[in-house]
Amino acid sequence: MRLIPILSAVVVTVVLYFLVVDRDVITGEAASEDMVASADQGTEQAAAMTVVTKRSTAQTIDTAVRLRGQTQAVRQLNVMAETSGKVISTPLRKGVFVQKGQVLCEIDPGTRPARLAEAEARLAEIRARRPEATARIPEAEARLQQAMAQVAEARINDNAAQRLSKDGYASDARVAAAQAGIRAAEAGVKAAQTGVETARAGLLSLEANIRSAEAAVQAAQTEVNRLRVIAPFAGTLESDTAEYGSLMQPNAPSGASCATILQLDPMKLVAFVPETQITRVKIGARALGRITSSETPIEGIVTFLARSADPQTRTFRVEAEVPNPNLLLRDGQTVDIAIDAAGAKAHLLPASALTLNDQGTLGVRTVGADGIVQFIPTQLLRDTAEGVWLGGLPETTDVIVVGQEYVRAGVKVATVQAEAAQ
Repeated sequence: MRLIPILSAVVVTVVLYFLVVDRDVITGEAASEDMVASADQGTEQAAAMTVVTKRSTAQTIDTAVRLRGQTQAVRQLNVMAETSGKVISTPLRKGVFVQKGQVLCEIDPGTRPARLAEAEARLAEIRARRPEATARIPEAEARLQQAMAQVAEARINDNAAQRLSKDGYASDARVAAAQAGIRAAEAGVKAAQTGVETARAGLLSLEANIRSAEAAVQAAQTEVNRLRVIAPFAGTLESDTAEYGSLMQPNAPSGASCATILQLDPMKLVAFVPETQITRVKIGARALGRITSSETPIEGIVTFLARSADPQTRTFRVEAEVPNPNLLLRDGQTVDIAIDAAGAKAHLLPASALTLNDQGTLGVRTVGADGIVQFIPTQLLRDTAEGVWLGGLPETTDVIVVGQEYVRAGVKVATVQAEAAQ
C-alpha cells in the first residue's frame, strides 16, 4: 500500500528537476526553433514581391471629342413693329411656317398715305423750277460778257479823246465824258458778276430744296413701309402674331412685338469643350450628334470655336451646324456630340491599373524585361465599360494590374500574367 505514494513522489521530483534545474535546456530548444522560423521568414522577405501584370499592345482608336450639349435655332428673333398704330391683319398662329418677306402684321395706315402724297407733290413742284433756275445762269453770264465789252469800248474812246485833246482837236469835256463812260461800264461789269453769282446761288438753293423734298418723300415712304411687318427670314412662328385691334407702341416696353420667329434649318449643336481638349477640335471637323429621343445620328460640321473661355467653367463654346429640312429637331433638345479628331495609339486597361506617383501624376506602373518597376505617366483618352483607353505608353508593355500600390519605381519584382492568375 506504501508503494503508490513513493512512486508519485518520484515523478513529482523529476518534473520539478527539469522545470527548475534544466530550464535553460528547454528554453534553449524553444529559442532555436524561433531562430529557425525567423530565418525562414527573412528568406521569404528577401525574395522578390510578386505582382500581377497584363501584357498590352497599343491599338489605333478613334479619339473623337465627346461632349453633351443642346440644339439651338440658328436664328431666333422677336420681330418688332417700328411705328405705332392698331393692327388690322388677321393673326397667324404659332407653329406656322412663314416664308421670307411674308406679312406678319399690318398696321392701320391712318394719314400716312396722304402725307406721302403731299411730300411727293412738293418734290414735283420744286423740281419743276429747275429748268428756269438753270437757264438764268447763261443769261447772267451773257450780260457779264456784254458789260465787259462795254468796258473795253469805253477805254478805247477814252484813249482817242486823250490823243485828240493833246493835238487840240478835242475838248476837256469830251475827255471827261470818256472817263465817265469807263466808270459806268465797270459798274455794269460788277452788276453783271453779281447777277451771275445770284443765278448760281439760286440754282444751289433749288438743289438743296429738292434734296430736302426728296428726304421728306423718303421719310413718308419709310413710314408707309413700316405699316407692314414682314418676316426677315423663313422660319417657324414660336408665338402668335399680334391680335387684330391691338395697339402697337414702339416706345412702350414690350408694346411693339409682332411675333417670335425661329429658323430651324440648319440647326446648331452647341456644347462646351474643356481646355484640356480644346486643341483637338478644329473648325470644319465632322460632328455627329444623337438626341435622347432618337437613335438616328445627325451629321454636320463644326462652324465656330470660341477664342475666349467662360470665366466660371473655363470651357470653350463650340458650335456645329446640321441640316434639318424636315424640322424634326427642336430648339433646346439635349444632344450627345462626337467631334472627329485624329486617331491615336492607345492601350485598353482596367481603370484599377491607374495610380499616382509621389508628385500626383496619373499613370501606370510597368515591369521591364529585367523585372524592375517603372512609372509611366499616361493620358486618359476615353472611359468605356470595358476599361480606359490610355495614351503615352510604349507599343507593347507589361502593366501591373494587381499590386501596383505596394511597389515603387526601381524595385525588382516577380510577375505573374493576369491570364495565368485567373
